Amino acid sequence: MTSSPATEGRTRPTLKQRAGAPHARVWGVGGYRPERVVTNAEVCEWIDSSDEWIRTRSGIEERRFAREDESVVDMSCAAAEDALAKAGVRADQLGAVIVANVTHPFQTPSAAAAVAHRIGATPAAAFDLSAACAGYCHGIGLANDMVKAGTAEFVLVIGVEKLSDFTDRHDRGTAFIFGDGAGAAVVGPSDFPGIGPTVWGSKGEDWDVIRNKYSWVQLRDHAHVGSLEEQSPRDPMPWSYLTMAGQSVFRWAVYAMAPVCREALDAAGITADQLDAFIPHQANIRIVDALVKQLKLPEHVPVADDIRHQGNTSSASIPLATDRMLTEGQAPHGGLALQIGFGAGLVYAAQVIVLP
Repeated sequence: MTSSPATEGRTRPTLKQRAGAPHARVWGVGGYRPERVVTNAEVCEWIDSSDEWIRTRSGIEERRFAREDESVVDMSCAAAEDALAKAGVRADQLGAVIVANVTHPFQTPSAAAAVAHRIGATPAAAFDLSAACAGYCHGIGLANDMVKAGTAEFVLVIGVEKLSDFTDRHDRGTAFIFGDGAGAAVVGPSDFPGIGPTVWGSKGEDWDVIRNKYSWVQLRDHAHVGSLEEQSPRDPMPWSYLTMAGQSVFRWAVYAMAPVCREALDAAGITADQLDAFIPHQANIRIVDALVKQLKLPEHVPVADDIRHQGNTSSASIPLATDRMLTEGQAPHGGLALQIGFGAGLVYAAQVIVLP
């Protein structure tokens, strides 16, 4: 390596490095579920379907919708306060706030910055993470590395969505699937390995199987010159609803995610029969059942089925399901759980964690 003119004739100083904790673990998990329950019967008022068809196709019996005035930030703060209380950690101890979501209606500023301010975590680093249904597991992987690198002592990871804002209620393929909610986890230092290696990746060639219908540029080009308030009711501005090629996503999730689960188990040095819980993204109960079958999970391993009452909440689904399993005693505190998220991108991430 040749010396640059700036360093010629002198010794380059060695940069200092921070020393983090030897390991990291999840200290607490919390959740927030909106009050409004939307039944399949109500959904069938929007689309030509039936309760039986929706349950058979997805396993969903009902879902939650946030109030019109209830934002991604509002739900995030509620989940964050629950997680912090369960972890016994103060907001001012947080070194970073990560909010995984795809439905915060502003590209900037981030939801995370608003959350950090509102809960009293400022001046913690704050940023949003866009990995759709895999976002929470991405966040846990990042938090694990940050704590061990000394970047932050405690990291708050939030998965949140207000998908009701981006769901076309007249689209028979998606109207019954999505719900709203927020889940959060506090990751901090540990004297034992509490988070296994994250196995993650992407399949960008299939980026368009789950996507927004329009880009912001397309919406801009459609809009009339002038303010949005000047739009004519007879020529409304289109909205960028979520669209999904259901069968393509189903096949990918069923056949490609089981190997990722096995890789995460191998990376953690764990076998399936040593698990105390399996917490996959709550996308569709048929996908969950197929993964359980392919992994040959023993009957004693409880499997999350939060989708039945919450719908698919994308980034929020895994922490919400985890919180329910712990609260209702379906999974043991201190037990081992395999979690995997997969969705738009296409992207995925999985890891084995010690439950708080």
